Amino acid sequence: MNQNRKELILDLLEKEYYDAKPELRYSTPFELLVATILSAQCTDERVNEVTDKLFKKYNTPQDFANIDKAYLEKQIYSCGFYRNKSKNIIETSKILVDKYGGKVPSSIEELQKLPGVGRKTANVVASNAFGIDAIAVDTHVFRVSNRLGLVNGKDALDTEKQLMALIPKSKWSRAHHWLIQHGRRICVARTPKCSECFLASYCLYNQTHQRNREV
Repeated sequence: MNQNRKELILDLLEKEYYDAKPELRYSTPFELLVATILSAQCTDERVNEVTDKLFKKYNTPQDFANIDKAYLEKQIYSCGFYRNKSKNIIETSKILVDKYGGKVPSSIEELQKLPGVGRKTANVVASNAFGIDAIAVDTHVFRVSNRLGLVNGKDALDTEKQLMALIPKSKWSRAHHWLIQHGRRICVARTPKCSECFLASYCLYNQTHQRNREV
């Protein structure tokens, strides 16, 4: 796919999802960090249900550093992988208290040193909580950007690097949300809604499958 077509796809995504924003609810960088850790293999809707209650009582690193692990496991049980997530949240909170004065670091590199924080989570927090230009590649971003033909990434990191090279830096964070919204509304995992897609005539995935249907 040539550069002009890729730029056209990005322009159309921006026009369609110009108001896209994070769906996780949070009021501080720390709340976003906890919510993003919880969101692994879990929907944002479910995480919001859990954190709406949890953050009313516990919402600082100091709170979670001293929380009873069994109690936290019970509160986040419906998010899945609750034992590992509770362990990581507590350990991360203790590090934030001991090393960072109870503050969440804004650096992507520093964030990735925290338990339970991979590159995707670090990019989400840095981008949305601190306004740092970043592209977080979750399952939606990986699927949509590769299906459209914007990139040909073998994994999340490769996809991130290719998107960073393609998209102007000032749009990295917003483009992340465009791709997520398209993945949730149209380009869903199992059966993408190609017949409803405003990008169908430009999409590599749709063109390939159309040719296969004609054979």
